[in-house]
Amino acid sequence: MKYVFLLFLMMLAGCVSAPVPETPVARDPVTPEQRVAAILAAAGDDDRELAVQPLRDPQVEDLREKAQRARAARDYAGAAEALNQALLLVPEDPAVLQERAEVALSQGDYARADTLAQRAFQLGSQVGPLCRQHWETVRQVRQHELAVQPSLPTRHTPEDAAQHAARAATTRAAITDAESRRDACTVPVIERM
Repeated sequence: MKYVFLLFLMMLAGCVSAPVPETPVARDPVTPEQRVAAILAAAGDDDRELAVQPLRDPQVEDLREKAQRARAARDYAGAAEALNQALLLVPEDPAVLQERAEVALSQGDYARADTLAQRAFQLGSQVGPLCRQHWETVRQVRQHELAVQPSLPTRHTPEDAAQHAARAATTRAAITDAESRRDACTVPVIERM
């Protein structure tokens, strides 16, 4: 009986362990809506700048308008569905890809927003308002990544600290790269007579 009791105590002691220090969860202080607003602002509003607008299929335009209404109502799933349907019709339309990237960001799907914006840039004009929106989207995704990078736990090794610093430096460099690419999308305005 004594051995059974000791065995029970040993098993019970094995179940209890020292608490593992938790790494604090980083929260992004910027909301997805604020990030999308920054993307839209990056387009600018100078009507003297050349902005190429292709002729659009009426069905695609209807879907884009439906998506815009859904976005205004904060129905991001509805907006995503409408834009997905539009992309089935015009899979290589940079404007529709950009709008879908903005909706993905609104939904918190930062990886998809990044992929769509970069694809839109590859297919679209390398200058102008839409180009700036593509790169501002990439910039916003990188800023989000930096904001939510976990802090170092209280107990960490020098190697952990070096890896953490390297990840942060890489992300900061990617932010700077996206900013310079965004700024390169702006061409001097031609003064009309």
